[in-house]
Amino acid sequence: MIKKELCKIISQKEIAQDIFQLNVEADFVNEINAPGQFVHIRVAKALDPLLRRPISISSVDKRNSQFTMIYRKEGKGTTLLAEKGPGMLLDILGPLGNGFPVNEVKAGETALLVGGGIGVPPLYELSKQLTAKGVKVIHVLGFQTESAVFYEKEFLEYGDTYITTVDGSYGKKGFVTDVIKELDFDCLYTCGPTPMLKAIEKQYSHKKVFLSLEERMGCGVGACFACVCKTSNELDDVSYKKVCSDGPVFRAGEVLI
Repeated sequence: MIKKELCKIISQKEIAQDIFQLNVEADFVNEINAPGQFVHIRVAKALDPLLRRPISISSVDKRNSQFTMIYRKEGKGTTLLAEKGPGMLLDILGPLGNGFPVNEVKAGETALLVGGGIGVPPLYELSKQLTAKGVKVIHVLGFQTESAVFYEKEFLEYGDTYITTVDGSYGKKGFVTDVIKELDFDCLYTCGPTPMLKAIEKQYSHKKVFLSLEERMGCGVGACFACVCKTSNELDDVSYKKVCSDGPVFRAGEVLI
């Protein structure tokens, strides 16, 4: 059930250049049922900025009724969010969307998790849940440069982890697609910029692949149609799905990206 709640900030810190980790306490934590779901945050009481900010959930601690988000400070809304500290209250709507299907891969099989930039965070909770059920997990995480790299140590706790940077300042120089072509897997989960998702979808159309889309949103609950995308159903050229309520996770080929 989706709830709107004033959530107490437990901690907030910058973990890479302009990348912040925010931990909050919320009663609706028990409603989070899949990695890859997100929340919609109102960052100010004033009308500017008017719209909430969609932020993915990176990990969940149901025992302590807390969850963690990782976001990049890049506009007015996220800059205001980055200024908030422990004890303050945040107006949060959540949990929203449909996350990654954990049951698509079985114990003993291998899952490849591929993230790009701020698309990396939701893969962390996914990795935790997959390894808990006996799935071997491999991570490939791509960033622009060394100062933007985060959570390498955390992902290493759950499986092999490869880092790429576009400028070669850390890890392997290049893109995630340069690394994953050398790996074998049964199922691929990915989240990140659209060009990366397109390349992966094209390269692995014969594999089981799930994509999490990043899209601008208005309401977050499927009412405003600000985040619609066309489906790949050739028989119906007016068929659309909403990233916020039908996604953000889709099976590769389900929607046109």
